[in-house]
Amino acid sequence: MKLTKEEKSWILYDCGNSAYSMAVTTALFPIVFGMFENVRSSMDLGYFNSIASILIAVLSPILGAIADYKDKKKRFFMFFAILGILCTTFLAVVPPSSGQWQLIIVFYILSAIGFSGANIFYDSFLVDITADEKMDKVSASGFAYGYIASIIPFGLSLVLIYLLGMDKAIGYQIGFVTTALWWGLLTIPMIKNVKQRHYVEPEPKPVINSFKRLKNTFVNIKQYKTVFVFLIAYFLYIDGVDTIIKMVVPYATEALGGTALDTLTLLGILLIIQIIAFPCALLYGNLAKKYSTRTMIIVGIVTYIIACIAAYFITTVWHIFILGAMIGSAQGGIQALSRSYYAKIIPKENSNEFFGFFNIFGKFAAIIGPGVMALTTTLTGNAKYSIFSIIPLFVLGLIVFLALPKEQPKEN
Repeated sequence: MKLTKEEKSWILYDCGNSAYSMAVTTALFPIVFGMFENVRSSMDLGYFNSIASILIAVLSPILGAIADYKDKKKRFFMFFAILGILCTTFLAVVPPSSGQWQLIIVFYILSAIGFSGANIFYDSFLVDITADEKMDKVSASGFAYGYIASIIPFGLSLVLIYLLGMDKAIGYQIGFVTTALWWGLLTIPMIKNVKQRHYVEPEPKPVINSFKRLKNTFVNIKQYKTVFVFLIAYFLYIDGVDTIIKMVVPYATEALGGTALDTLTLLGILLIIQIIAFPCALLYGNLAKKYSTRTMIIVGIVTYIIACIAAYFITTVWHIFILGAMIGSAQGGIQALSRSYYAKIIPKENSNEFFGFFNIFGKFAAIIGPGVMALTTTLTGNAKYSIFSIIPLFVLGLIVFLALPKEQPKEN
């Protein structure tokens, strides 16, 4: 099935912004933040991640409701994308030697808001750029090529960091600029070629009326039974997915008896997840066409349940690589198909508003899981038992998801 120019441009943006997620959020910024002498602990970064997530989660449905008006979606998308790109660049102008960790945190939070805010409108453009029968493939392609493309600027940054010194900030600062340039360049096709086709007609007092529509949707969301049930299931299983993404390294370190994972090993795990997620996300998209989106999401949830059970038995670093491969096989697919499944069941003219709710559940995900894992470790004194504590999230998510209507397998 050939992709259109709009679909390719939409996918390219995923290739661009995935570099931020990979290089800044996961790898580079936490290291630079830890270089500031007056920072108590790099773990404090978790508080600021939470602040950014809460802000965008609260704002997302409001922004989405306003952006549903004709010609508004692209403007909101551009504002947040540019905010994210600029503030990613600004991360490079505050060296650890300045001691101004508060300033770099401001830029980091704004960059995270820009990244997440643009994603609300990027995700909702899925209903504008393709038909229902192609959504699985296009959404999966976005995640897949995003995973593999993010390795390019990240790899270039790592080479510079290695050459300039792993303990020197300059390499990481160049990495921030490289990431911002990559993100910015791959945003251009999206801005030029993607158009909003589903919208609410302009009306007087758009802000007030947007709040009214948002309130009505929130109050009456139970009328959208399929949407309501899916969001409950999504909140549960995506909480488990995000918990594993954030906790796999600290869990592995504890499970191996406190054996420290060096930077090279950690990088290897991250790269394996990214590389394996690329073909597997495409595979999930193709299999969804044959067996249905619903079936493949179920396969992804079951894969995570098996991965959680297998994680209890890890004893060597190689087991962690295998676990990373298992996670990578389902990670892209379950995220991509969740997005396309949701896009097919919501009212298209209110796509931004509904993706605002989708974003709330995504942003508040991984609140339950990490806390339960930490509490289980504290109560039992054994980190290995903590992995079992998130299995109920997947099991409950699966049970609720099974309540959704069955799709008929689609022919090739």
